[in-house]
Amino acid sequence: MQAREFAYLVKYGMTPAQAIQTATTAASEMMGWQDRVGSIEKGKFADIIAVAGDPLNDITELERVKFVMKGGQVIHNDLK
Repeated sequence: MQAREFAYLVKYGMTPAQAIQTATTAASEMMGWQDRVGSIEKGKFADIIAVAGDPLNDITELERVKFVMKGGQVIHNDLK
């Protein structure tokens, strides 16, 4: 899901939490991959992002990613 899509999901009725779940746990369930991806748990593949603000208060924070970890390696870090 592209980051800008979160704002549209919220604009048209989802809560920010529901929008985030749509892109993570719900998407993994739809693909039948919930045993491998979709949440941060031991034994699952997880790429992680961080933002400076609270996306539950302002979903557009997800458009301003400050940190990315992919495959256990830090790819981008503006949080220093």
